[in-house]
Parts: sequence; C-alpha cells; structure tokens
Amino acid sequence: MSQAKKLYLETFGCQMNVSDSEKIVTLMKGMGYQQTQDPVEADLVLLNTCSIRATAEQRVYGHLGKFKSIKKAKPGLIIGVGGCVAQQEGEKLLKKAPFVNLVFGTHNLHLLQGMVAAAEAGKRSSQTDFLDDEKRFDLFPHSEAEGGVTRFVTVMQGCDNFCAYCIVPHVRGREISRSAAKVLEEVRVLAEAGVTEVNLLGQNVNSYASKQPGEPDFPELLRLVAQVDGIERIRFTTSHPKDMSQRLIECFADLPKLAPHIHLPAQSGSDRVLERMNRGYTASQYLAKVAALKEACPTIQFTGDMIVGFPGEDEAAFLETMALMEEVQYADLFSFIYSARPGTKAAEYADDATRAEKQERLERLQAAQKKTTLARNRSFEGTVQKVLVEGLSSSGESLFGRTGGNRGTIFAGDPALAGRVLDVKIVEGLQTLLKGEIVHD
Repeated sequence: MSQAKKLYLETFGCQMNVSDSEKIVTLMKGMGYQQTQDPVEADLVLLNTCSIRATAEQRVYGHLGKFKSIKKAKPGLIIGVGGCVAQQEGEKLLKKAPFVNLVFGTHNLHLLQGMVAAAEAGKRSSQTDFLDDEKRFDLFPHSEAEGGVTRFVTVMQGCDNFCAYCIVPHVRGREISRSAAKVLEEVRVLAEAGVTEVNLLGQNVNSYASKQPGEPDFPELLRLVAQVDGIERIRFTTSHPKDMSQRLIECFADLPKLAPHIHLPAQSGSDRVLERMNRGYTASQYLAKVAALKEACPTIQFTGDMIVGFPGEDEAAFLETMALMEEVQYADLFSFIYSARPGTKAAEYADDATRAEKQERLERLQAAQKKTTLARNRSFEGTVQKVLVEGLSSSGESLFGRTGGNRGTIFAGDPALAGRVLDVKIVEGLQTLLKGEIVHD
C-alpha cells in the first residue's frame, strides 16, 4: 500500500480565504493528499494568499523563499500559490519565482486538481480568469462535512461596491449569489454530520440575491437556515452598513438561533472621509443602524473595522472616528493604517499625513479600544452565558467555546461536550477572553 502524499497549506487573510482553504483540502484529499503541519515532509505546498494590505505581493515572494530551500533538498516538491495575490500576479509569479509550479486565482479552485496533476507530470501553469457565468458556484466543491462544530457556508462571492481603498472587487470579481437551494442543501449536510453552528459568508451578505429575481433575500435566507434541524446557532459576515435593511435588523429580534453579534465595519467616523471612501453612508446613518440593532437585540455585540490615516483625514476627522467608537462601544475592533492598493481609486489621492502622524493616531485608537474591550469583558462577570463548546483550548488544559456575542470563553469540562450549547457562569473577564465555569443542573 503506497504512502499517502502530504499537503502543507498556509492561509492568509479573510474568512473567505479560510472557506476556500477548506475546499482546497477536500479537493486534494480526492487526489490522495493528506494534510501535514510540517512543510519539510510535504509533497505539495500551497499558499492561499491575501492582497488587502500594502506590500502583500512582496510578502508572498519573501515567504516563498523558505519553501525554495526545502525544494532544493526535495526537487519533486510541488509549490502552488492561490488566492488574491495569485489573482493579481498571475503568470508574473511564475516568472519571478521559477520554483513555483502553479498559480490559481480566486475563481479557479475547480481547476486545481488538474493543475496539480499537470505539475506532477512536470508542467507549470497559471489560471486566473474570472468566471462571470452565474452558475460558477456549481463548479466549486463543498468542503468536507465530517468533523467540526462550526463551519463557513459561502452564500455569495465578489463585491459591487468599489470602496475607494478596496482591492476586493478587482481580485474577487463582481457579486454573484449562490441559490438558496444550494445553501440549504449544504447546511443540511453539515447538520447531519454534527455541525452545530454555521457562519454564512460573503463579501457583502446584505446584498445577497439582489441581482437574482425569485431568490429569497438575505433576511429570508436566514429564516430558512434557522429551520434546519440540528443547527443551533447562525452567524454571518460581512455586512455593509448601507445595505443593512430593517428586515435584517428584525431577524435579531425574531430568530433565537441568530447569534447576538454583528461585524459592521464603519471604517471612519468622519462624513468627509466616508464620502471620499465611497462608503455610501454618513456617520449618523451608521449610528442609526447601530441604535436600531441595539433596540432589536439589547445584548448584541458589535465588532468592526477602522482605517486610520486615509488620504484627507486630519486630526478633526480622526477625533470624529474616536467619537463614533465611544458611542458604539465595540467589543473588538480591527484597525489599520491606510495602505494604497494599485488599481483602486484612493491610490490616486494625495496623501498629506506623515507615517508618524498615522502611527500616533492608530496607537491612540487602539489604546482606547483596548480599554473598551476589557471593560466589556469584565461586564460579563457574574452573568450566565450560552456558550457553544468548540473543543479544547489552545493550551489543551480547558475547553474553549464562544458566547452568542462571540466572546471566546475557557472553562473546565469534558471534551465530549464539544458541539453542545452550555450555560457557563463567567467568573473573570480578561483582555482577550472570558473565564467561566459550567452551570450544572
């Protein structure tokens, strides 16, 4: 019996890349590849890349260097690059890194088995064509149903918003939504395999099916998913504030399975900056959505994204961002210094703030958010939370789960409890997680 081939896979970036990597693992298992965490023992190395930040391409080329040395010792090693940097670079990547065997873009996962087979036969290839056919979802495999407590389910791909700073429409393409029937079929298969929580995934789930007459819209899709037996909790990401409808807000009041958490990126608290970003809403309109969500679900937890130092942001605009953060009271916030991406509108803007000024603003923002996060975590002390047990913690010494509000929680218990929703009393709120103890009947 021949020894199984080994796949080493690294994933960078957003949840969409994580979901794509799950599909890659399924595809490669179909070719006899088993995953390994050690690149030295791999027969196939794949990088699933992200291009959202500046110098992403240079980072990928630099990262590939460590695999080049492995390949010198193991000439048969196949190296492939996929994801958003691959979509941007295409055949240039094969020329700049001659030890790379294959490059596959964001619409080309369905070609991966053939590309790997060609690489095994000594052929190099690049596939980065966009697929505009509305049936392209049928070409993409489901990730394996077996195992896991919580899984991503892709409901749409691409984005039509063209925010001035964002590379996503250029590397993921325009919006296309998967049929509700296909989504529900995958959710049912996952539920039958023991999955308890699904996270519906798209670049902008709020505009799901907006270009497909006759399909349910996103609020109705949530209600359909909530009817699937075995699914205890539903999440979704990511939402664009301008497309968040009152009907979607009402789902947080009406659907017990819908987790009381939303990732709602504001990006700035300045109307002038938001207009330059082409975000399609004002700070007051964003805050009105936040207020409506809090009214529908008083326990809801907010996370979001903020960009610091966008071209034209001065101190006054930055203080407006700080004021918006103070009003929302985010549980967590992903914050970054603006970085220009080639091909985006903002790359044409004059950038008059110094790097030192941007860094100082980012540090102030993050220091303020750190205090808010700790205060919010401490506010849970003494409360009983519904925690979905995902398995052992990273230390292996306790169980790890998440509250409905997406607060990571550790507590003592039997690993066999994975997949169960338990009552957990919070005994301590720390900076990055909660500590608790199971409430026994």
